Amino acid sequence: MLEDWTVSQKRVVVFGGDPAGVAAALQQAEAGMQVTLVEPSPSLGGECLPQTRIIDGDSPYIKTDLEALRNHPNIQVITNAEVIRTESADGQYRFRIKQSTPRVDMEKCNDCKECIRVCPIHMYDDFNEGIGFRTAIDYFNPETAKMGEYNLFKEDMPICQATCPANLNIRSYAGLIADGKYAESLAVIRERLPFALSIGRVCPHPCETACNRGHVDEPIAICALKRYVADFEMHNNFEPPVEVPDQFQPEKVAIIGAGPAGLSCAYFLAKAGYHSVVFEAMPEPGGMFRYGIPEYRLPTKTLMHEINWILAHGVELRCDTRIGKDVSFEELQRDYGAVFIGVGAWTGMTLRIPGEDMEGVVDGVRFLRDVNMGKKIDMEGRVIIIGGGNVAMDAARVSWREGFEEVHVVYRRTRKEMPASPWEIDAAEDEGVQFQFLVAPVEVIGEKGRMTGLKCLKMELGEPDASGRRRPVPIEGSEFVIEAENLIAAIGQRPDIKFVPDGSELEITRWNTFAVDQETFQTNVPGIFSAGDVETGPDIAIRACANGRKAAAGIVRHIEAKRREAA
Repeated sequence: MLEDWTVSQKRVVVFGGDPAGVAAALQQAEAGMQVTLVEPSPSLGGECLPQTRIIDGDSPYIKTDLEALRNHPNIQVITNAEVIRTESADGQYRFRIKQSTPRVDMEKCNDCKECIRVCPIHMYDDFNEGIGFRTAIDYFNPETAKMGEYNLFKEDMPICQATCPANLNIRSYAGLIADGKYAESLAVIRERLPFALSIGRVCPHPCETACNRGHVDEPIAICALKRYVADFEMHNNFEPPVEVPDQFQPEKVAIIGAGPAGLSCAYFLAKAGYHSVVFEAMPEPGGMFRYGIPEYRLPTKTLMHEINWILAHGVELRCDTRIGKDVSFEELQRDYGAVFIGVGAWTGMTLRIPGEDMEGVVDGVRFLRDVNMGKKIDMEGRVIIIGGGNVAMDAARVSWREGFEEVHVVYRRTRKEMPASPWEIDAAEDEGVQFQFLVAPVEVIGEKGRMTGLKCLKMELGEPDASGRRRPVPIEGSEFVIEAENLIAAIGQRPDIKFVPDGSELEITRWNTFAVDQETFQTNVPGIFSAGDVETGPDIAIRACANGRKAAAGIVRHIEAKRREAA
């Protein structure tokens, strides 16, 4: 439940229901103020050790007059609540308070404590500063048990939520789906992620790998649940809500790149009251969602349904606009309150072997981009894909669909070490892709500039390298040739940041990515922010979305700080 509170001269908000907060609330109420006390836990009176941390045997705890607090006509108590937004104007403060729903129906509770006896969750009693243990359900403070303050309260983030790069409140949205509350479930997801439809289709869902239910039988289908509830809205033609402030701030933000990071940043900036202009070099928005993921995994129509909803929040999109050519980087710095860079990683890495400049050799990112753009592909003969990640699997499965006669995947380690999602490997194998493990390419061979085959070397695994995987070691004298007319190198990619002007002070790492503050995602140049693959290197899409959201928060803080300095 969300409530807005305006605090004037006769009204006071006290944050925290520990002894100091209770005392402050009573003091202000006795002085004639209207007091609202906001406490994040389900009960009051916690953290009752003296601030000196010295425990006196006669009076080890600070006593709080909770009865006087509860009965005072000038005091309102809101437990299980947190402040999510603050504003100030004309000497008044305005707070938006989010209160969690109680998990215990106190009208039915008879204080039998049976729930505590059978609760399987035992944890440090954080309410009482970690002294002793408690169960997840508790009355927390014995003095308040009769006041209806039994509740479920776990401060620790669930392992699935902690593992999710976006820290989605999985427990809440899955529970709402179970209750049939699909719109409410989507609202929870969209608090931290605008791409429920897309991520629900392409995410490798590390949350499920970490899910504790997997230790019992199998993990909760977290990703499928997200997709289900988003699909339900789309297929039933329900209009997703567009929630933006009534009035936007005067500053605009320039966003370079309309991919997962850039559009997520634009979405959360709009929610915070800031217009943004998104500059995209490609003909259509979406970035790697649109041009790097095959149509069979993420249909363009589905992606555009989600992007159009994001744009409806007041986001301006300019496609076919390349920074450094159509618009200079310096112009963006001059004309906008902040600049966000989310251009992705579009440059495929080379194999660095003889003959890779022959006709028929292409990198995986370019191949997938050309297919998604509808360009004509030379599909004659056989194709070899080098690599073991998800880009390699996408390239292999798309190659089958494009009509190549044979599709081979060559990987220098074993199947166990492949970084691709296991289900993608299984699907490729089921479709007829041929895998050759412990094989490394050494030379592209051909005639008259056209590839005719790939000379390879057999490998064996040695000691682990920096990645933690066992290093492939060549077996001397084991060379052989795989005959093929085409080769797709999918061994990695790097960002293309040629748009950064010469002499720029931006700090660039040895991986050709931007160095940023990991809390604000601001670069070393004030006012320039970055997230996504151009900051992390090639990574999963949900991390780009998550970091785009964090960058939006950093941008808001930066602009507001500049505004205060100018005042």
